[in-house]
Amino acid sequence: MSHRPLPGRRSVLRGSLAASAALSLPTALGAAPAFARSGRPTAGWGVQAGDVTCDSGLVWVRSDRPARMIVETSATESFHNPHRWHGPLLGPGTDFTGTTRLRGLPSGEQIHYRVLLADPDDPRRTGEPVTGTFRTASDKRRDGVRFVWSGDLAGQGWGINPEFGGYRIYDAMGALDPDFFLCSGDNIYADGPITETVTLPDGRTWRNITTEEKAKVAETLAEFRGNFRYNLLDENLRAFNARVPSIVQWDDHEVTNNWYPGEILTDSRYTEKRVDVLAARARRAFSEYFPISTLRRPDGRVHRVQRHGPLLDVFVLDMRTYRNANSPDDQPTDPQGILGREQLEWLKRELSRSRAVWKVIAADMPLGLVVPDAPNIEAVAQGDPGKPLGRELQIAELLRHIKHRRITGTVWLTADVHHTSAQHYQPSKAAFTDFEPFWEFVSGPLNAGAFPANALDGTFGPDRVFVKAPTTANVSPAGGYQFFGEVDIDGHSGELTVRLREQDGTVLFTKTLQPGLVGQ
Repeated sequence: MSHRPLPGRRSVLRGSLAASAALSLPTALGAAPAFARSGRPTAGWGVQAGDVTCDSGLVWVRSDRPARMIVETSATESFHNPHRWHGPLLGPGTDFTGTTRLRGLPSGEQIHYRVLLADPDDPRRTGEPVTGTFRTASDKRRDGVRFVWSGDLAGQGWGINPEFGGYRIYDAMGALDPDFFLCSGDNIYADGPITETVTLPDGRTWRNITTEEKAKVAETLAEFRGNFRYNLLDENLRAFNARVPSIVQWDDHEVTNNWYPGEILTDSRYTEKRVDVLAARARRAFSEYFPISTLRRPDGRVHRVQRHGPLLDVFVLDMRTYRNANSPDDQPTDPQGILGREQLEWLKRELSRSRAVWKVIAADMPLGLVVPDAPNIEAVAQGDPGKPLGRELQIAELLRHIKHRRITGTVWLTADVHHTSAQHYQPSKAAFTDFEPFWEFVSGPLNAGAFPANALDGTFGPDRVFVKAPTTANVSPAGGYQFFGEVDIDGHSGELTVRLREQDGTVLFTKTLQPGLVGQ
């Protein structure tokens, strides 16, 4: 893979961490002491970039007080003759967060940026700048693409444990120098309180950093916001955010376990039982804490296409907002399904229009793995290996469309099930046969409980080529089974290589796919 060298990238990272002076945990929830005395705004939660294209990107920050966001960019970390971008006024209406869109950036280049927070009443009074860097997508095929993906952070009560090294999987992902990170959902566990200690099966003690908002399930907007802030207490994640841009989608735990629109909760932990109310608050906090382009549109949607040059389009799905109610999922007709009709038509249309060599379909749930919501079904597959039923009908329609429109280079990536695996779907082994073979790769969790592998459903003929999962439920990060995946697209051959990796970066499984094929 022919990536350009990255001069000064490590020193950029050091500068970003030093500038985020609040990043010692005892002061992370407030301003750094020196700047608190000066009365200048501070950005102790670091910076993030997201939805980066060949010529644009989004930059995010959070202030400790009202401030004007200013972004400066440069081709070098010296910031000689920088370009200045005036961002929004940050205030309590967005929990002091803000995002600035950078346009007209050079393709395939390292962009160095720094965020300054200015006193709204005196623009000359600015806090210490916080720096970051990202690569724009290249419009030249020969430069190749490399990215990583995973999901599921701080789930099942396993939070930030300094004795364990915190969210150390981010160090292993960052060491690969990816162009971006695809987070496949469950960025937080709003339904998962974090306690100070958890006793491990061997008698040891897991010690979590705790906050007030993580002491109970999230119901208020403030509590949802606090769930997103919690993860930013981890220095590994902040350092990763400062050097790797993200493409973020959501799933259920951003709101509550296995939710669907219109649901009324029976969980006694909740005083607000209406999921639609909780989801609206969660979506607002989600849009405040991640740099996502489409959330600022009038429709505020999560699903989108992220185009990354001639080699790659990423189709980011939302399998949560438009789904029907969880049920046995065995109905003979199902026009709404898991995507909703409008999103399904959008996906078919955008796949047909795509001219990228590879079309990654980023799903927040797997296709052929049975994910229960007892006594109902949570995902697509319901365990009946026969003809498509329920939500499988939408997937059958999509797979048929890909085959008959001869759409090349489709690959499915997901997380959600807290183990890692590779499935090859083959019509020769399926009850429904009107599709071309394709691969689905599963990875995760980032830092959450690990679980045994889910059963397969034979409707689309999945063959589990590789799996690594524990034999018992909710294995802590200390017990291993934390995973991420890497996708490396060679700029010369066009080959796409998937590597499934453990939390330290060890490669568990490798598969290389050839470009230009409808199925493989």
